[in-house]
Amino acid sequence: MKKEMRMESDSIGTMEVPEEAYYGVQALRAKQNFPITGQHLHPAFIKNLARVKKAAARSNENAFMLPKDKAEAIIRACDEVIRGYFSEEFIVDAIQGGAGTSANMNMNEVLANRANELMGKEKGDYSCIHPNDHVNMSQSTNDVIPTAGKLTVLELMKPLVHELNELEQELEKKSVEFDGILKMGRTQLQDAVPMRLGQTFHAYATMVKRDCERLKNVSCEMYTVNLGGTAIGTAINVSPAYLSNVVPMLARITGLPLKQADDLFDATENLDGFVMVSGALKTCAVNLSKMCNDLRLLSSGPRTGIGEINLPAKQNGSSIMPGKVNPVIPEVVSQVAFHVIGNDTTITLASEAGQMELNAFEPVVFYSIFESLDTLKEAVGTLTKNCVSGITANEERCRRLVNASVGISTALCPYLGYKESADIAKTALKTGKSVREVVLERGLISESKLEEILNPENMTEVHYEHKKAM
Repeated sequence: MKKEMRMESDSIGTMEVPEEAYYGVQALRAKQNFPITGQHLHPAFIKNLARVKKAAARSNENAFMLPKDKAEAIIRACDEVIRGYFSEEFIVDAIQGGAGTSANMNMNEVLANRANELMGKEKGDYSCIHPNDHVNMSQSTNDVIPTAGKLTVLELMKPLVHELNELEQELEKKSVEFDGILKMGRTQLQDAVPMRLGQTFHAYATMVKRDCERLKNVSCEMYTVNLGGTAIGTAINVSPAYLSNVVPMLARITGLPLKQADDLFDATENLDGFVMVSGALKTCAVNLSKMCNDLRLLSSGPRTGIGEINLPAKQNGSSIMPGKVNPVIPEVVSQVAFHVIGNDTTITLASEAGQMELNAFEPVVFYSIFESLDTLKEAVGTLTKNCVSGITANEERCRRLVNASVGISTALCPYLGYKESADIAKTALKTGKSVREVVLERGLISESKLEEILNPENMTEVHYEHKKAM
């Protein structure tokens, strides 16, 4: 059956819109103009944009600019959108021209049509509540869109930090579990000096904890918003009462410590806060991928690699090689990291490309940063649950590699000097004997003293008192 249509008009002309649609002509034009990603606005962004509209409607009502009945209808419509209703009505692509005007008008039209419906009017009849005159009153795309973007970053950051905290705790558990296992440390993939496997995992936990703190600190950049500045920061078409109250109103609605920017021009034209957040996400991704590289190497084998740890087997690793199991979870985390790094480049270039009093490229900034937050959260979650929590140690393999290594000769340097210790290492490698055997054969150190020097605790702990004495 053919859909019933209604006619709507804008400054471009008239256009048919489906009769049942809550979106209007401007959203429909944008849908046709921007068939870019096939993905619509992020659900969290839609919710936060509705929160901004709710704060604006209430502030306009309090400033006696918007009649109470119209304000209440708009606010009821906002609350419905915030609860997830009408999600299918947000039809514009996530990447769009116009600095987000299409996203703003999609919201304005949905809210206007729903508010009109609540007041007993027909969809498309804007004589009562108009998308621009009422829903968008005292606002511009240029202040509501970046404000909603910042709220969304804050919302999506919470679950990511939660997952990172879970990962940190799991790594800490492994550090305790593996604390008594001696292994070889490696630099440039060559034998270095002994350490404990627990120290390896404690270092990972420390790294993840630092990333958590970095992300929480940089999130504070998102608390300062330009709402009230309208087009470029002059607050044109805004009453003084609205200007002073809209951000505190939004803070009450969201429960966030939001602050209106001291310089609304700066806050409207510059996106450096998003660059900082993206940079912290990139740093976190780099750290996670480095750790995953280590996990793949340490678990390599099972017979011909390092094989000091076992990763949990999650699925068949080959369509041709029977019994092969691959480190698929660390692999997917690294792939997400590569994607986050790429998104950071996009965000950097888009933020730099702003001109004069506005950056027109906020849509791709938001698309990229939301994607980084979402995918990194999921990657960390699967890393914790499907990999780290199930890691086991091959203690005998670790011990055998330490005993076979000449890296422990480093511990002899304070007693025999670098040259003699290096010669011992070369002799051990050439003859296949252990460092311990070569030292005892040469009679350089007594057996009891050598046991003390090569004691795992002495080789793997930082002795601060000794350092101070030196």
